[in-house]
Amino acid sequence: MTPELTVLALAALLQGVQFVLMAIPANLELGPSKTMSPRDASRMGKPLVEQVSDKTARLFRALNNHFEGLILFTIAVVVITFGDKGTGFSAICAWTYLVARVLYVPAYYFGLTPWRSLIWIAGFTSTMLMILSALI
Repeated sequence: MTPELTVLALAALLQGVQFVLMAIPANLELGPSKTMSPRDASRMGKPLVEQVSDKTARLFRALNNHFEGLILFTIAVVVITFGDKGTGFSAICAWTYLVARVLYVPAYYFGLTPWRSLIWIAGFTSTMLMILSALI
């Protein structure tokens, strides 16, 4: 398996870990009557993310942010892999993305500004550089 595909697999596992990190406190705070319900707007009153504590809401947003970032990173890995454009540079970019995503979760959870944004920029930039490197 290429380094980029390995990192993609690890990033997917990170997504699962993030889900658990968010789901446990959310379930404890909201209770099963809300989390196991069909979540109809008429029943909930407002979105679940607005009904939990600030830190749990940050875990919700960090999870959603990773879904968004993972889409672009997956595209980068597909382009690199199917285009047979893997290099040491693309591998470094992939690992940089993963490290940034791992660091992003506690940075967001603890409200570390501007570090959270700088960490996000590192992950996004590495993804874009992977795509650009495949085109060169």
